[in-house]
Amino acid sequence: MRKIINRNKIRLSLNKRLAALLAFSMLSLSACAETILQGDVKRGEVLSKVCAMCHGVNGISNVPIYPNLAGQKEQYLVLQLKAFRSGERVNMAMTSHAQKLTDQDIADLSAYYAKLNSQAK
Repeated sequence: MRKIINRNKIRLSLNKRLAALLAFSMLSLSACAETILQGDVKRGEVLSKVCAMCHGVNGISNVPIYPNLAGQKEQYLVLQLKAFRSGERVNMAMTSHAQKLTDQDIADLSAYYAKLNSQAK
């Protein structure tokens, strides 16, 4: 009888530990999760006028050293702009422009360029 009681105590103890670990994991993940902002394509189009000088009016650059932005994946663009803004990625032109952008600006620009046709000229 004593063995059964000890087993039950051990199981209860393990269940409490697992529940605590699960709760801690869930809290940790939610704390680390970055909020993904919904981009406004129309606002992104307005903001893109500055970008058009190098990346082209329709996101297709006429200058070989500047990348095309039209049709790029939205979250890729978000990550790259945030990397320029933070200094993780450095480019003389892009860093200075990106440092002026808010998270919402980045979401809007990324949504806009992701919607553009990458085949248009």
